[in-house]
Amino acid sequence: MTTTLVFAATLGSAWAFGGLAAWLDWYGGPGPIPQVDGIVVAGCRVMPDGSPSPALARRVALAVKLFRAGHAERLLFTGGVGADAPISEGRASAALAERLGVPAAAILVEEASVDTLENAALAARLWSQHLGPARDAKILVVTDRSHVFRCTRVFGAHFAQVAGAGATPPLGSRLRMAAREGVSVLHHGVRGRLWAPSLSSRL
Repeated sequence: MTTTLVFAATLGSAWAFGGLAAWLDWYGGPGPIPQVDGIVVAGCRVMPDGSPSPALARRVALAVKLFRAGHAERLLFTGGVGADAPISEGRASAALAERLGVPAAAILVEEASVDTLENAALAARLWSQHLGPARDAKILVVTDRSHVFRCTRVFGAHFAQVAGAGATPPLGSRLRMAAREGVSVLHHGVRGRLWAPSLSSRL
């Protein structure tokens, strides 16, 4: 009986975790995009040659698309220098955005953060220094789709209103990212790091 209960509990936990990962992927899927004061791109890995990783390039491309569509007049790129990267994630993102036609005057770059929590805190500090109080700002955070839920919760601790938009990776990467993000959400939830935003990411 004990073995059966352990097996059932293990199977139930696996199903629950799979459900969480699937929900995170769904949550960051396509939806209405609001008009905002600025678009903030969450940092991601830069390659050893200084180019954005595929994930970061997807995020930047989506942010530029939304910028061109008129959803915001500012882009803020976040992320410090990784262990094997010659430049910061923020700087690599900004360079790509400029190559895609975004004027340098519309871009702010944060280059010190090392994770999502710092992406949010340091982006808010930079915003307040250049554009006015972050607590009064309405922003759109762009990241990979399974990361949208956690980003909107974390950034919601620093900005007045937070919405999210998720870039969609290839299927294999999408499944791995959703599973990894499920672990991160559980970890941050247990540690009380998932603050509620003022504005849902699915407006």
